[in-house]
Amino acid sequence: MEILDVLIIGAGPIGLNCAMEAEKNGLSYVIIEKGTIVNSLYNYPLYMRFFSTADKLEIAEIPFITTSPKPGRQDALEYYQGIARQKALKIKLYEKVINITKNELFEIQTSKAKYLAKNVIIATGFYDIPKLLNVPGEHLPKVKHYYTEPYPYANQKIVVIGASNSAVDAALETYRKGADVTMIIKGSEISNSVKYWVKPDIENRIAEGSIKAYFNAEMQEIKDSAVIFKDDRGSIHEIENDFVLAMTGYLPDFDFLKNSGIHLKNENLVPMYNPETMETNIENLYLAGVVCGGKDTHLWFIENSRIHANLIVKHILGQ
Repeated sequence: MEILDVLIIGAGPIGLNCAMEAEKNGLSYVIIEKGTIVNSLYNYPLYMRFFSTADKLEIAEIPFITTSPKPGRQDALEYYQGIARQKALKIKLYEKVINITKNELFEIQTSKAKYLAKNVIIATGFYDIPKLLNVPGEHLPKVKHYYTEPYPYANQKIVVIGASNSAVDAALETYRKGADVTMIIKGSEISNSVKYWVKPDIENRIAEGSIKAYFNAEMQEIKDSAVIFKDDRGSIHEIENDFVLAMTGYLPDFDFLKNSGIHLKNENLVPMYNPETMETNIENLYLAGVVCGGKDTHLWFIENSRIHANLIVKHILGQ
């Protein structure tokens, strides 16, 4: 069996960047990906636009050419998947990593094969596991933790839970396709992280009453044809409802990290790693990208974690 210099878990932008950095420095590698190339981006809302400009999403100094000031989901898919094709990157798709064990080498068991590697990079992002509401009825078919497009919700009574970009986009898009939209927001205002060109839009729609919003509110129960929530005065409301879009955020796969031997710190479950090398408490096991932030998934993103590939490969070569 071939012994790889590097096995990379995750074919997102940072995983691709790690692969190109490894190849540039003569290291053998393979990427293992449980879905398609940049699988998280593929599962983003169809009409989503990035906060960042194209140049800040570039990897490996390959220009990201787009006519839009803010690239959208399709632009990003074309860019990153185009790089994978052009560079003929070694990627195994629709293959899930089951576990990682280490003796002298790492042994990586997947759903399809077994691999041996001297080094492993985990670049799995955070989009796989929704943050749950933990209320009765959350697992009803009407509850969606992922939003793609507004058309299925035309003329329906929609509850959107959350106040960040995904919730605001879902609320505005479904409202404009004829949905009756109510937002249930745990905090006291729309998040300051919402895209600056979108935030006034949602605030104005709420102010004029086109979109109903309850702040400092909390879901209590989801029924087949209604939802129950508590407002900021402690009053309980039950309203008719067809769909719930629970845009409450997502988390890394902490069980996978723990089972790989990585220590998780404090209440945010931040993985232990050296920020100068990205090496975890397990020798030659590295982290790259959003997964480094634990529950704080807004800490790392494409534009500020592109450097991780260089740090990791530099450390591997220096050993």
